[in-house]
Amino acid sequence: MPRQLIIEADGGSRGNPGIAAGGAVVIDGETQQVLSSVGVYVGIATNNVAEYNGLVAGLTRAYAIDPGALVHVRMDSKLVVEQMSGRWKIKHPDMAVLAAKARDIIGNRAVTYEWVPRLQNALADAAANKSMDIRESFES
Repeated sequence: MPRQLIIEADGGSRGNPGIAAGGAVVIDGETQQVLSSVGVYVGIATNNVAEYNGLVAGLTRAYAIDPGALVHVRMDSKLVVEQMSGRWKIKHPDMAVLAAKARDIIGNRAVTYEWVPRLQNALADAAANKSMDIRESFES
């Protein structure tokens, strides 16, 4: 049976648009151990663009850990969850490019998406905030 990886992804913008970053953590689905934390500094962008950058960073890292994993994404962005699930259209050009990038990373693999309350997304939020604070990307 394939390994399950959970991605918790988030993004933030101080000013919307303003200084922005995405963040993600990759968690082992069986042990609940955090395997990796990543922050991606975006520069000046909207919160929604930052959220998508967090998703892309999480997907990239998860598939680097295990290309054959079953991936479940948890985000507090209803917009990204609904758009990536195919229930809502993507109208913003920058988000459309990032969604296409996420789909390219996913390829023919199945990914599930779940909206979670903000308080249940604290690790990814912390990664995004760290990246905004240091104004650079990181991976650990």
